[in-house]
Amino acid sequence: MPKEQKLNQEVRVRMAPSPTGPFHIGSARTALFNYLFAKKFQGKFIIRIEDTDRTRSKVEWEESIQEALNWLRLDYDEGLEKGGHFGSYRQSERSEIYQKYTEKLLFSREAYYCFCTPAELEEHRNSQLAQGLAPIYSGKCRKLTKEQSAQKKEAGDQCVIRLKVTPQTVVVNDLLKGQIEYDVALFGDIVIAKSVDEPLYNLACVIDDFEMKITHVIRGEEHLTNTPKQFLIAKALGLDIPQYLHLPLILNQQRAKLSKRDPSVAAKVSDYIEQGYLPEAVVNFIAFLGWNPGDTREIFSLEELIQDFSVEKLQKSGAIFNVPKLDWFNGYYIRQMSLDKLTNLCVPYLVKAGLISPLWGKSEVIPLVYDSNFTVLGFENNKTKEKVSFNQLAKIISLYQERLKKLAEIGELVELFFEEVEYPKEILKWKKMEMAELPAVLDFLLKTLQEVNEKDWNKEKLESVLMPEAERLGDRGKLLWPLRVAVSGKMASAGPFEIAEVLGKEKTLQRIKKAQEVL
Repeated sequence: MPKEQKLNQEVRVRMAPSPTGPFHIGSARTALFNYLFAKKFQGKFIIRIEDTDRTRSKVEWEESIQEALNWLRLDYDEGLEKGGHFGSYRQSERSEIYQKYTEKLLFSREAYYCFCTPAELEEHRNSQLAQGLAPIYSGKCRKLTKEQSAQKKEAGDQCVIRLKVTPQTVVVNDLLKGQIEYDVALFGDIVIAKSVDEPLYNLACVIDDFEMKITHVIRGEEHLTNTPKQFLIAKALGLDIPQYLHLPLILNQQRAKLSKRDPSVAAKVSDYIEQGYLPEAVVNFIAFLGWNPGDTREIFSLEELIQDFSVEKLQKSGAIFNVPKLDWFNGYYIRQMSLDKLTNLCVPYLVKAGLISPLWGKSEVIPLVYDSNFTVLGFENNKTKEKVSFNQLAKIISLYQERLKKLAEIGELVELFFEEVEYPKEILKWKKMEMAELPAVLDFLLKTLQEVNEKDWNKEKLESVLMPEAERLGDRGKLLWPLRVAVSGKMASAGPFEIAEVLGKEKTLQRIKKAQEVL
């Protein structure tokens, strides 16, 4: 347990996203580390919605937060749908609580109303910058009496509420970064609210953390500049200050801070769901964005992460978001999955690719896992209108389980089983052969395979009748490459014998005949 944590105090951490856009992968990392910390110490993990920005906050984005947490299987203890003893867990529903604390600051003269117009503030800012000074508020409205402030408010003058900031050095002990010192003279008097019941982020955050008995604030390094401001607000209110832990930045491949607009990395958790990443792979991957077990292990379940997680194993430097590594994790978990489950998960992507349709006579969104009744109904090939059973789908998908990195790739990989293949004749030729040799090779393939009994049509039988000739040619590619292209229409695919087995005798022979026509 962290040495700063009192043994008789329950650990309480919170994830406090703003519902102003889709749930970001960086927020998912923060949620995971809060979850691991809470579970490690038998504490509580709270989800609090910070919707003080009422113009940009939307219900749909709050729902995306809930959906992402459910998908990642990060089960929280309080907040959102679960509620709890310290609600409401939406800032927009806590106005009365904020008003009490804001009025306390105004009454104690720790805060005051500021009536400076945007034009005045801009003029003063430009003047300071021209003199090479840090642009901080002048403190002009500090001198107003309560009566003067009341008169201005009654007259309808627009105002905000500022916290008085006395020049000093604020020292914060970060559980990861150690002691951090801040010169708050560089801030000036900070704006903390638009009105007594409409706080800005830093004030609402401090009040909520205290009211919800948060013991540890675990968040991204980008919040470091907020920490001294929150420290000052808590001090002015006489509130306990939680332990802070600022996680390292997530960096892109160029070691720049990962941006929501970075084209090399999907920003939204929903993007990873749509691309066919598995939640266990994403959790495993993002756990390594700032944490390391201290040995060579890479594969961790959520339960194993809880067991092994510790602050001491967190890194201080930025963490590289390596997409190929994420693909590696995802491929690993796909390979460990049962074929039935993988087939169930692949079906929506095959439907989306336009290859099959479910035979249930409805058009609603397809669930990810199908019950036994649905399996019996099966599917229809959209091109040929042939019936396709669940078992047939499973057999097709089994050919690609070892090479599949994302479920969304499955449509392109298996389309050869659902529609006619098209390809230029040039790719039929193996690199060490002449085009003139191809007709004889295709003729041999057709005549030999025609003699295979349909009930014996399987990978082993096909290998037994074709491999001797392939070996006799001295270069197996001269026989196997034209067969691969003929049956798949691709230069990269599953093995030709495996594809031929799934296609069946009739379709395999049809495709070899088509290859002859292509020539």
